[in-house]
Amino acid sequence: MLDRRAFLISAAALAAAGPAFGARGFRLAAVDWAMLETACALGHQPVAACELIGYRAESSVGDLPGVVDLGLRGAPNYELLQLTKPDLILSSPFYQQHQARLASVAQVLSLGFYVPGEPPLAKALAALEDLGAATNSAAAAGQARAEAEAEFDALARRAAAFQDRPVCLIDIGDARHLRAFGFDSMFGDVLVRLGLQNAWSGQTQFSFRAPLPLERLADTPEARLVITGDIPTEAIGGLRRSILWQALPQVAQSRLYRMPTVNAFGGLPSAQRFARLLVQTFEAGPTTL
Repeated sequence: MLDRRAFLISAAALAAAGPAFGARGFRLAAVDWAMLETACALGHQPVAACELIGYRAESSVGDLPGVVDLGLRGAPNYELLQLTKPDLILSSPFYQQHQARLASVAQVLSLGFYVPGEPPLAKALAALEDLGAATNSAAAAGQARAEAEAEFDALARRAAAFQDRPVCLIDIGDARHLRAFGFDSMFGDVLVRLGLQNAWSGQTQFSFRAPLPLERLADTPEARLVITGDIPTEAIGGLRRSILWQALPQVAQSRLYRMPTVNAFGGLPSAQRFARLLVQTFEAGPTTL
């Protein structure tokens, strides 16, 4: 059995042998998921990143073979990070408390995507250019942005058929509470990019508002109701038995839609994946619990 030090050295050696950045002169490590996605959008797979099991469950860029898992985003394994010998560490203001320690390992690029009251999509697009400049990948950044804009334009044309009603985007915590995504969330901002109206116009916190009582859905009776991600099994049972839920116009009039999990705090790839899945969900038609 390998001791801890031997295990860390072995993992670092695996990353060093991988296809990531050696040929281009850059070795990236990512603490922040949005920055991780931005790197992948440029064709730069990091040698190390945080919380890879959770990331893969919500990933918009597929598997990341050979990438070393640095542990929790809020408490990365600094010994392992140092052993992977990154040239650049990708972070965000969410991890400001780690800035000094990260900088002791390598140069840090910290970009903010999610600022209360500010739509994030433009920041995600700008991050492509900033990271492209930092990694001598300006051409790749320009191409990735052009391809994303073209996809958004194409999806907006398809979404035009659903502009007659606002869209209420939520995820379900339990049978009585939900999380609503505002204009300063990636989901809400993508709605605007697709020419759709966000039904939630209230104040948000951290780009969404939670927990909200289920009855707040009655404030937007005309909307299409879209549930993102998985619903806890016990919540499904509770909603099916709920008189309030069954009486909601969105449910009673068959305007309920469900779509797969998407990283709500991701970068451009998550924005594209959300847009793609939302339009596909609308085109597939309403559903039930």
